[in-house]
Amino acid sequence: MSTIKKKPSTFQNIFAGLAIVVLFIIAQIFFRVFLGDPANFEMKDGHPHPKNVWGTIYLGGEVVPFLITCLLVVVTFSIERLITISAASGTGSITNFVYKVKGLLAENDIQGAMDACDKQKGSIGNVIKSVLEKYKEMLTDNTKDKEQKIAAITKEQEDATALELPMLEKNLTVIATLASVSTLIGLLGTVLGMIKAFSSMSGGGAAAAAQLAVGISEALINTATGIGASALAIIAYNYFTSKIDELTYNIEEVCYSILQNFNAQVKN
Repeated sequence: MSTIKKKPSTFQNIFAGLAIVVLFIIAQIFFRVFLGDPANFEMKDGHPHPKNVWGTIYLGGEVVPFLITCLLVVVTFSIERLITISAASGTGSITNFVYKVKGLLAENDIQGAMDACDKQKGSIGNVIKSVLEKYKEMLTDNTKDKEQKIAAITKEQEDATALELPMLEKNLTVIATLASVSTLIGLLGTVLGMIKAFSSMSGGGAAAAAQLAVGISEALINTATGIGASALAIIAYNYFTSKIDELTYNIEEVCYSILQNFNAQVKN
């Protein structure tokens, strides 16, 4: 019997949505309390001017909290994915585990291979053990021919992998979405800031020109923050995708060895 249990996706969806709402609230508090602290500004010509980078970011406008939320979501979900994928890889080196299981299969030590899966744990251990259990069952099954038994083992591999992979890929769509959305939100903030900056020129004079320069620098903060969040999201998405692909490849490599071993053991 398979040891794999499917995680309830409904709970995970609720958790992800709730996490985004909480992070948005945190971003709003950070924006209004910390960035909006009067200590970050000084009055010149009757207008507040930033004294430091925090004040400059605050004057980026109401788009800034959304950009901070994007950044916080990417960081939070990346940490969550890192923990999940690390747990899925098991307690030891995947490479050593793969070599060990393949060596035990070459010696026809099926029980030893299953014990190695119990020690490794994680998604890779669960999937391989599930396939080995089916392998062991098919060795004593006299109701099927060889092709049917191989098909049953292959199906067990597909079913076990299909139960594990959605858990590994969970929330990656959020990170991938933020990779493009963050840039667009940043550009929106920049455009709004530029409109505001150019409107300040209507009065003319040196003061207006100075206000324009300040406004442009404030507007570009949105672009910088958006691009930064997008870059982090792209790096995180590609990293986690590569780790999942590596895990999937190792599972397929061991399962291929299991099928080869079964094919050599069973004559008909």
